[in-house]
Amino acid sequence: MSEAPIVSKPDVFIIADNILSPLGATTAVNFEQLKAGASGVKVHHQPSLSAQPVAASLFEANTQWAFALQGTYTKYEQLLIGSVNEALQHCTIDITGPETILIICSTKGNISLLEQEPHRPNLQQRVALHTSGRLVQQHFGFVNEPLIVSNACISGVLGILTGMRLLQSGKYRQAVVTGADEVSRFVVTGFQSFQALSSEQCKPFDKARNGLNLGEGAGTIVLSTQRQQEDDVRVTGGTTSNDANHISGPSRTGQELGFAISEAVRVAGIGPQDISLISAHGTATPYNDEMEASAIGIAGLSQAPLFSLKPNYGHTLGAAGLIETVAAIRCLQENVILPSLGFEAQGTTQPLNVNTRLTAAPLRHALKTASGFGGCNAALVLSK
Repeated sequence: MSEAPIVSKPDVFIIADNILSPLGATTAVNFEQLKAGASGVKVHHQPSLSAQPVAASLFEANTQWAFALQGTYTKYEQLLIGSVNEALQHCTIDITGPETILIICSTKGNISLLEQEPHRPNLQQRVALHTSGRLVQQHFGFVNEPLIVSNACISGVLGILTGMRLLQSGKYRQAVVTGADEVSRFVVTGFQSFQALSSEQCKPFDKARNGLNLGEGAGTIVLSTQRQQEDDVRVTGGTTSNDANHISGPSRTGQELGFAISEAVRVAGIGPQDISLISAHGTATPYNDEMEASAIGIAGLSQAPLFSLKPNYGHTLGAAGLIETVAAIRCLQENVILPSLGFEAQGTTQPLNVNTRLTAAPLRHALKTASGFGGCNAALVLSK
């Protein structure tokens, strides 16, 4: 019996991207801010969010979006539209054709409407993630029904992996992957109930870490099987896993995220020694950082330079995987490793090579990790 032929999968390129955050409305502005060590995290006294002060990265109340919208869109939908709109300015694809899919990632979407709007018969439909998806689809004229990805805090990375697999299957040639979340009272009180919030700028992997910061923003990545620029970065590997441990507590061993990392590296066709940098999930909570450090050690990557952007952006939930992946892309293109703000002393059982200053280095492959409630994990490899 003859063996089945090996079918080669097409390369998947990242041909355009955007970060829309309190640090700026374009990737270029955001990356300059990151290289300068800037942070959007501030202590806010907003009774609408919390009776206690909250350290978070929030848009100013009077933020004026640099795009005109016709119709009624929520803040969440404006973030999605604004980010996609800016990313599309940097590539030439036919979003109205059948070969392009829109993928939208979020954890909470329009959940804030439950706080702000009177309870009326159609409120449940308005809050639904697929409602926002259709509004964004119609705004731009995508012909395919959008795919909604909502899997806790790995949503952004999972959206990229989903787009990669759809393109490799031959079903589509382009995928516009976007994600957004806003900080609302619902989100703040949820994390407060876990006693997971820090009252100051967070310190991922540091001995003195005491919790995370929340943030709001949006990110977009345009994937294509056709390279458009010489320095377009490829998505070369990725895997997901689940701890099956606890609804909110991470794995006690890190083995499941460690598996996802190792498998992502294997799928990319490289070895652990080839990873030039890690953009970690790094929430700065005691248990998540300990688990992630163990996982990185299990995968043989404890010596790879690592940083977390949570002190810069806060935890942007469904947008985090996209925003942080875009930053990793720019690191590869500019051959720089970003600093992990607030880190002073090793705070995990497994030591890590946490980068504390902007560092120039020849880079080839980057790893992005993510974990979330429900035990979900994801790892993604980006390559020049």
